[in-house]
Amino acid sequence: MRNAYRVKFYFVNTGFDDLITDARRLADRLGFDGDEMIEAVCKVYDKSLLYPPVKNRRGWFLKVFEEKLGEARYDLLEFARKKKNM
Repeated sequence: MRNAYRVKFYFVNTGFDDLITDARRLADRLGFDGDEMIEAVCKVYDKSLLYPPVKNRRGWFLKVFEEKLGEARYDLLEFARKKKNM
């Protein structure tokens, strides 16, 4: 439950709180967890600052979020590997 609160916190603070249900459904279908969702929504937010969605915000978000979920998993695994080798 605590992780669900953290995920919601990041979605609210990035302005994508209206898309959290779609994001959870996508992440669950693809096998990603809450930490990966948090990392991904932060990456989506960064991209939205440079390339904001012009049309179909939901479609843009889901496409970019799916792409960023993979990047988030890689980044988290890489961080854990580096932390372990310290």
